[in-house]
Amino acid sequence: MSEEGRFTIHLEQFEGYQINVRFDWNKAADLLMDEPPPLGEASGPNASRMLAAAAANCLSASLLYCLSKEDPPAHNLKTEASCVLVRTEKGRLRIGHMEVKLILGDALGQSKRFDRCKELFEDFCVVSASIRQGIPIKVQITNQAGEVLHQSG
Repeated sequence: MSEEGRFTIHLEQFEGYQINVRFDWNKAADLLMDEPPPLGEASGPNASRMLAAAAANCLSASLLYCLSKEDPPAHNLKTEASCVLVRTEKGRLRIGHMEVKLILGDALGQSKRFDRCKELFEDFCVVSASIRQGIPIKVQITNQAGEVLHQSG
């Protein structure tokens, strides 16, 4: 599979488990992430919540695009995402599964395109389709001089 595109975001620890996320788009605001107690203070979403938000946002945008094909009507879609956390045999927390509920307003719910879109929109969501397939991740730890201290994947 060829690489269609690539983007890089930058994360920097502030204090404790608070991590600032800087995106590669100039207009995108930074995002503060944090862990829930007892590790952090829940002053921002943690990674599990961001994964749920990413999947729900992608599905929402994909459905909106399919239903409207131009500019979607404002305030016409609400989405809820739930993650169910489970423990592995080793006692490690994992996302066991995710549930996403898209709630259409009247303007979208009465779209003539709905029957077609309900069969297509999930396939066009980059995030949820990738999660379903499993995403290989390469991990590397370096020091500030760039020396590789650990590598996996």
